[in-house]
Amino acid sequence: MKMFTSGLQHVAAMYAGVVAPPMIVGPAVGLTAKETAFLMGASLFTAGIATLLQTLGFWRIGARLPFVNGVSFAGVTPMVAIGKDRGHDGIAVIFGAIIVASLLGFVLAPYFCKLVRFFPPVVTGTVITLIGVSLLPVAFNWSQGGNATADDYGSTTNITMAAVTLVIVLALRKLLRGFLQQIAILLGLVIGTIIAIPVGIADFGAIKDADVVGFPTPFHFGAPQFEIAAIVSMCIVMLVCMTESTADMLALGKIVGRPADERTIEGGLRADTLGSAVSPLFNGFMCSAFAQNIGLVAMTKVRSRFVVAAGGGILILLGLCPVAASVIALVPLPVLGGAGIVLFGSVAASGIQTLATAALDKGENALIVAAAVGIGLIPIAAPEFYHAFPEDLLVVLDSGISTGCVVAIVLNLAFNHLGRKPDARPETETQDQEPANTAPVAVH
Repeated sequence: MKMFTSGLQHVAAMYAGVVAPPMIVGPAVGLTAKETAFLMGASLFTAGIATLLQTLGFWRIGARLPFVNGVSFAGVTPMVAIGKDRGHDGIAVIFGAIIVASLLGFVLAPYFCKLVRFFPPVVTGTVITLIGVSLLPVAFNWSQGGNATADDYGSTTNITMAAVTLVIVLALRKLLRGFLQQIAILLGLVIGTIIAIPVGIADFGAIKDADVVGFPTPFHFGAPQFEIAAIVSMCIVMLVCMTESTADMLALGKIVGRPADERTIEGGLRADTLGSAVSPLFNGFMCSAFAQNIGLVAMTKVRSRFVVAAGGGILILLGLCPVAASVIALVPLPVLGGAGIVLFGSVAASGIQTLATAALDKGENALIVAAAVGIGLIPIAAPEFYHAFPEDLLVVLDSGISTGCVVAIVLNLAFNHLGRKPDARPETETQDQEPANTAPVAVH
């Protein structure tokens, strides 16, 4: 029972993130409401498969960390551009591009993972902080209602509901003990939803229209189609996802006390890319790590990968049972936003904690953090900053995590590696830093 409720808490934390991309892509390519709902169920199903690949794994596939995978938001803009108003053909071209990009990523994983030695605490701390800060606007958007075109977006009712949920979660964390304290987020979401019903912001329409059983029929929208331009776009997205997943694995490794070495990252990237390659078979999109669940691990201190695997199993069941999925969807976005502030803030706090070990008083480490955080915050503070740039570049530039990560790596190389004598240790290394080849600590 404890494993199920803890796994359900992970599902509740990431549910909105999984169903949001198909909610955007479906109407954009010209699908009906029922077909878009089918895409949402398929995304839940494939997210469950990808999560099981990450947590349980087989052979050299899977990070075997409490790592949740789901539909990547990085691919939304390119997918809309690829399939806009093309209906089923547009979806087929998107799926074909995802398959090719994912297989390429699978091949590149053993080489990409070797970049881990360029992620000392000054880099990982910066990236982890940016992950948390970059996610906070998502929580703020949810707190306002999630739909900027709605009449009640940013209403006093929505924001008050988010604030009430935030207070409930904080109070539960303070007052409860043991297992109940660990599932404070889930309890907060339940209590917040119950309060939201008489307030009038809970929507029961999803339950009324949902089928009891529904299997994501393979290639429901037709066989995948392959177009060069679409493939190139999704390959860029895949590289962005691999960069963010690497940063997420390093962050999660720090939190659970198992530093992610090259083999762990290689397995994690293979699980990401294999899950993404299989996903279009069941009408799902590209999968990558969900950073919001890292915040849940940090907050609850539940480090078991089997708990997250249980969440993966729940996702598969939700994908096979639309009516069950709609129950999770009952949680109003303002309620989810209130809890999200705590979740995403916990990620940023973990990054700050890592930066505390990064010897910022030595060399130019403080300058590295300042530049990387500053550039990483551009898409958040000034969303239209890069509006004049080519759309292909926006896949990277509009991700503060990706740009901040690249800047931190490049500056760390420039200041702490280039021109350094072979026997000299980079100033970013501290006495308590574990070498990259340290044997992993078992995660239960």
